[in-house]
Amino acid sequence: MSTQPQPEDGRYSRQIRFQGVGSAGQERISAGHVVVIGCGGLGTGLVNLLARSGVGRITVVDRDVVELSNLQRQTLFEEADAQAGTPKAVAAAEACARINSEVNVVAVVTDVTSANVEELVSGADLVLDATDNLQTRYLLNDACVKLGIPWIYGGAVGSTGMSLTVIPGETACLRCLSPAMPASGTTDTCATVGVLASAVVIVSAFQWTEAIKLLTGDRDHLNRTMVYLDVWANDFQQGEPLTPAPDCPCCGQRRFDFLAAS
Repeated sequence: MSTQPQPEDGRYSRQIRFQGVGSAGQERISAGHVVVIGCGGLGTGLVNLLARSGVGRITVVDRDVVELSNLQRQTLFEEADAQAGTPKAVAAAEACARINSEVNVVAVVTDVTSANVEELVSGADLVLDATDNLQTRYLLNDACVKLGIPWIYGGAVGSTGMSLTVIPGETACLRCLSPAMPASGTTDTCATVGVLASAVVIVSAFQWTEAIKLLTGDRDHLNRTMVYLDVWANDFQQGEPLTPAPDCPCCGQRRFDFLAAS
């Protein structure tokens, strides 16, 4: 009699039992390649969940090192990482190796620029935004729309968070909603107003769930609106379904201004 663990008792058994995933869905998850841009609060939450759910290949891109102030919300890091000044992408990959040896986590320690963003995301099934600046998000939007790669925007600051799933050719992109990038210094940041860990956790969980829907091929259940939340004010809002704007400079006119910038 075989003593090998059966799927119903294995690592992903509870995920497989969920009817939205199943055995076929888990196989797709295990064959998937997800690129996570940024490995702070959102990024560590995403990478943690992706690794635990069995995503086959995870590429983590971040230029920064772990600092003590990160530990309040960046859930893959420990005091030893901050004391050593370990690059965040490297520390995340090392943590994932302890969590799930079945997944391949690739650490890329670099800044994301117009010169390298297409190379970083090329070949991915999905890109997850966990950045902390608008410039990089607009770069990601350009690159993913140009290459036809779905990406999921996420942001958290103070007690608030938001997320948007972008499927090129099907849904609105970031520039459909905001054709011009807001001027520097006009939006709140975690450095200026702080951030609650709970807002970060909720947004990353929402992004991960959308990612699993995409990886398993269940597009019928994707969220096609912008989601807003405020954990302190007990507020959750969901807008109307968003469709591509015909006059959008990016997905409508195929003008990739941020990629073209030097």
